Amino acid sequence: MEAAAGSRIVSQINFNQNSASFRESKSMSTLFNASKISVRSNSNNKTKSIARGLSLNCSVQKDFVGRTFASTGVCNYPSGVIESISHTAEEKIGVILLNLGGPDTLQDVQPFLFNLFADPDIIRLPRMFRFLQRPLAQLISTLRAPKSKEGYAAIGGGSPLRKITNEQANAIKLALEAKEVTASVYVAMRYWHPFTEEAVHQIKRDGITRLVVLPLYPQYSISTTGSSINVLRDMFRSDASLSKLPVAIIQSWYQRQGYINSMADLIEKELETLPTPQETMIFFSAHGVPVSYVENAGDPYRDQMEDCIFLIMQELKSRGVNNDHTLAYQSRVGPVQWLKPYTDEVLVELGRQGVKSLLAVPVSFVSEHIETLEEIDMEYRELALESGIVNWGRVPALNCTSSFIADMADAVIEALPSALAISNPSDTTTSEETDNDLLGYVVKIFFGSIVAFFLLLSLKAASALRKYVI
Repeated sequence: MEAAAGSRIVSQINFNQNSASFRESKSMSTLFNASKISVRSNSNNKTKSIARGLSLNCSVQKDFVGRTFASTGVCNYPSGVIESISHTAEEKIGVILLNLGGPDTLQDVQPFLFNLFADPDIIRLPRMFRFLQRPLAQLISTLRAPKSKEGYAAIGGGSPLRKITNEQANAIKLALEAKEVTASVYVAMRYWHPFTEEAVHQIKRDGITRLVVLPLYPQYSISTTGSSINVLRDMFRSDASLSKLPVAIIQSWYQRQGYINSMADLIEKELETLPTPQETMIFFSAHGVPVSYVENAGDPYRDQMEDCIFLIMQELKSRGVNNDHTLAYQSRVGPVQWLKPYTDEVLVELGRQGVKSLLAVPVSFVSEHIETLEEIDMEYRELALESGIVNWGRVPALNCTSSFIADMADAVIEALPSALAISNPSDTTTSEETDNDLLGYVVKIFFGSIVAFFLLLSLKAASALRKYVI
C-alpha cells in the first residue's frame, strides 16, 4: 500500500469552535514513521472487509494530552464524542468531494462572491464584529463583481469547475468499482451549487451508512478544507441521525506518492514542449492566504505547501530532472498582508535576473478554473513576457488524469476503516453565542450605523474604495 502515510485522516468531525486553529509543523510530520493500514478482503464481500480491516500503529507524543500525533495526521478523540461502530450486513458507502465552486453564468458572479466573503473563514472578523460579516460581504461583492465578470467572460462566461468536478466524481466512482468497492460519490461546493447542504441532504436520503470526506485541495487550509468541514460539523451537530453516521475526513493528501507522481509526470511532459527544457525554471504558483491565518490561527497551509514542492522536486530529481524552481503565491485580495513572495512580483524579478524560459505549475489546484485559465494563462503570462521571459509554458491541472483519479480512489479505500460515529452533544451552546455584554451591544449599534451608511452610498461614490478590495 503505497500511500498509507500520504493522507491526513481525522476520523471524526471536531465540534470545537476553534477547530480552525489546527496546527502542524514540518518537524512533526517527519517525526513519525508511516503507520500501516492493513486491508484484508475477499471476492465475496470486499467492501465489508475493508470497513473492518483497520490496523493503525500510531506513535504517541505524550506532551500533547488527548491527542495522538501520527503519520496519518492529528486524531482527536474527545471524551463522549466517539461511539462504537456497529457493522451492518450491507454497507452503503458514500464519498463527498469538497470544492470551492464557481459561478455558472455571469449573472451568478455577484451572489457567488457574496457567499465567498460572507464566510467567516474567509474574512475573519473579531468575534464582537461578526454581525458585520454579511453587510461587508454585500459591499465587497458589489464592488468586486464588475472586474470578476470580466475575468469569467474571458474564459467563456462562467466557471468550468462544476463540470470538471462532476467528471472527477464519476471517474472516482468508476475507479472504486474497478477496485471492487461500490460507492456513491457526491459533489459539495462551498460557495455555489451544488452546495454542501444539498449534497448532505442527498446523502441522508440515500441512506449512506459510511462516509468518506475527500477535499479536492491537496493542502489543508482553514479557508478551504477547514471552511467546508465547518459546514459539515454544523450540519452533523444539529442532526441526530447524521451525528451517528461513521465518517472519515481526509484532511490533506499532498504527500501521497500517487499525487506526487502525477504532478511529476505532468511537469516532465510539459518541460519537453519548451525549446530549452533543461534551462527552464519550474515556477510553482499556489493560491495565497493571509499571513494572519498562518501566524495567528495556526494554519498549516504554508508548511504543507513547502513540503509538497520539496516532494515533487525530489521525485523529479530521481528521474534526472534537476531544473531550478521557485514558489510564489497568487490571488491576494484586499489591503492585508498575504503569504509572500507574490507571483506577479516574482515574475518581474525573474525577468530582471535574465530568466528566459519558465514553466508555470498551478500546484494548489486540481481542476482548471478562473485562477488557472485567466489569472495564470492570461494575466501572468502577459506579465512574464513583458518582463523579458521568452518561453512560457503551463502545466495543466490534474482534472481527470488517470493516475490521479486512481490515487484518490486508493485514498478513499484507505480511509474507510477509520470512519467513526459522532454523537450529538447535548449542549451546543458556545461562549461565542452567549457573548452579549454591554460593550458588545454598544459596538454593534455604533458600527451597524456605519455599515448602513456605506451601503446607502451610490456605486459611483463607493468605487473609490475598489483599490482596497480588488
